[in-house]
Amino acid sequence: MTFGEKLKEARKEAGLTQEQFAEKMSVSRSAIAKWESDKGLPDVNNLKMMAQLLGVSVDYLLAADEKLSFNETKEAIDLDSFEVSGKCRDKKDAACYFKYSRAEAIYPLIRRKRMRKAEWITDFLVGPGIIQGADYINDASAHYLVEYEGKQLLVNVAKDFITSRELANRVDPKKFDFGNYTFRKATYQLI
Repeated sequence: MTFGEKLKEARKEAGLTQEQFAEKMSVSRSAIAKWESDKGLPDVNNLKMMAQLLGVSVDYLLAADEKLSFNETKEAIDLDSFEVSGKCRDKKDAACYFKYSRAEAIYPLIRRKRMRKAEWITDFLVGPGIIQGADYINDASAHYLVEYEGKQLLVNVAKDFITSRELANRVDPKKFDFGNYTFRKATYQLI
């Protein structure tokens, strides 16, 4: 089960509606809905509070069947300042390579949205690939799996930021799921 599924199940077992739970947490109902649908994660303080209110442990909510981690760094970059060279195919590759040039491995990733049944039906009726294309347009950043200092990092390079999230559990670079996405290794490797 995902974090969101566990949160929703624990909330229902506590006999709380989203509205009641949101009130107890001092957040909006939409924040609860976002967390339960795995479209966002609470901060550490909210995570502790929700575990306490629902009578579950933080470990339960973050159990090993998801690769969640709260060790995330985000730093501003000027993508135009990077030069494409070597194995780098574009400036996003160059930015990731520059940041993690001492890594053991950098795998460029191909990201695909994991669609629910209703999304599959809509995609089929409207035109195959429409939902994936819309998802790409909404987030045209590049993703990388970086093996660095014995850890695995999921790195996202956008126009203005590079975000690195340490994975709690090791994944296979060939293919893995994270949140609402499936990632596959691209046909080339930076390191």
